[in-house]
Amino acid sequence: MLFNEPVFGPIQSRRLGISLGINLLPTESKLCNFNCIYCECGWNTKVEKKKFNRRDDIKKNLEIKLKLMQNENKYLDSITFSGNGEPTMHPEFSAIIDDTIILRNQYAPAAKISVLSNATMLANANVVAALLKIDNAILKLDSGIDETAALINKPQFAYSVAKIIEYMQKLKKQMILQTMFLRGTYDGKKIDNTTEHEITAWLDAIKKIEPREIMIYTIDRKTPADNLQKVSFDELDKIAEHARKLGYKVQVAK
Repeated sequence: MLFNEPVFGPIQSRRLGISLGINLLPTESKLCNFNCIYCECGWNTKVEKKKFNRRDDIKKNLEIKLKLMQNENKYLDSITFSGNGEPTMHPEFSAIIDDTIILRNQYAPAAKISVLSNATMLANANVVAALLKIDNAILKLDSGIDETAALINKPQFAYSVAKIIEYMQKLKKQMILQTMFLRGTYDGKKIDNTTEHEITAWLDAIKKIEPREIMIYTIDRKTPADNLQKVSFDELDKIAEHARKLGYKVQVAK
């Protein structure tokens, strides 16, 4: 499921309410430094000359949509950067965030600005500075164990959970940690990030990251990899309870 325009929705988000989406990535294919086995946008593809959506086009389309919603008196919970891959890869990400803050303040001051990210671009000081300006920096960590993260997220570079934790610590209590829980098999290997060993590693990561909040969820749409299963709400809530006992607010998406 690819998003074919720079601004889409609004849609009803499981985690963010009524959400207006911003897609900074190409519309014809996904562009991401992960290749997650559960991604609703499918697998990465080799398409030459992939182009990010232009800053001016994003600004223009966002203003049109926000103005229309304001005129129609439609409520908005969040302006959300997601789309066809990793939004913080856009070379003008920081400037686009500044544009969005100005437009949000003008047309929908009650709406939050949210970014869904895999946290891999936090070595870039401009990306960190931009994320510190918004309401919800929602950063992914699907496992506290390198091998499991590699299986689930299929990073396109040398990935280290320890390094991602180090990146996330730059945002500390201002970020929201997001984790997808699932089971199944992929490439002949068993995947289950709900085991006691996995949850212990995940909780250890949380203690180091110290997020403001935690969001946990499971598969909701068709996945590019076969043989994956969702985790029940009751199981998710039991996992959440471990983090709640550490003093964290945890949102479990139904």
